[in-house]
Amino acid sequence: MAMAMAATSLPASSSSSSIASSLPSSCSSSSAASSSSLPIIPRPYHGLAKCFNSRLASARPLRPRSSSSSSVACRATTPLSRPFVVSAGELPLVGNEAPDFEAEAVFDQEFIKVKLSDYRGKKYVILFFYPLDFTFVCPTEITAFSDRYSEFEKLNTEVLGVSTDSVFSHLAWVQTDRKSGGLGDLSYPLVADLTKSVSKAFNVLIPDQGIALRGLFIIDKEGIIQHATINNLAIGRSVDETLRTLQALQYVQDNPDEVCPAGWKPGEKAMKPDPKLSKEYFAAV
Repeated sequence: MAMAMAATSLPASSSSSSIASSLPSSCSSSSAASSSSLPIIPRPYHGLAKCFNSRLASARPLRPRSSSSSSVACRATTPLSRPFVVSAGELPLVGNEAPDFEAEAVFDQEFIKVKLSDYRGKKYVILFFYPLDFTFVCPTEITAFSDRYSEFEKLNTEVLGVSTDSVFSHLAWVQTDRKSGGLGDLSYPLVADLTKSVSKAFNVLIPDQGIALRGLFIIDKEGIIQHATINNLAIGRSVDETLRTLQALQYVQDNPDEVCPAGWKPGEKAMKPDPKLSKEYFAAV
């Protein structure tokens, strides 16, 4: 069975001051320079760069509306003066490198070390967080992923479960029979985030309770987070949907000139991210 490793890095919340500081101080100088260059498409946007570049190349520079205020003109010309990036915070998780971490884990009833970056260049990673050992919804999710581990393995993907419990709690739970609310043997490691640093880095920690929300992250072979979902404590997750999303991700990375529509599954028709070519897809559905 494959061994394991995990990931960490925390997006800081954006503030009005940080947004304001990113705007050019003098619109007359920055707008002239910006109109001569196109935004840079970041490497993590697999399957999108071609589409964005073609659209940006044909786009005309924005012209500010007439106004006596230079700040209005700045806002009108700023989009073409900055890279095409997500702006949800100083470091959004999706589209950025996953925070690296090394932590203790339980696998095959032994204590091991897991380091997320060890998978880089080798495997995709499903990293999911759950609140606590010896609870109710958690064992249904953990065992569901374990029972279908072979399906992830065929997609060159490792699965890692994480909670803020200790490795001793993980071990005791694994050694408890499923019929008694335990896990039994698992096909992947359970990581112990006793310091809560991993949960905090992935922005799923509930600080006043010291436990994690049900966050799930799909990390590609380059170490980039390509998908994230977060459920509240009472809502379990779907292995089927996790597998489907992983397959869609791998498809667009293998076919960078296509994108996957809603509910896409392997074998179904994808579409071209182009106003004319996309009509072929819509005509067929």
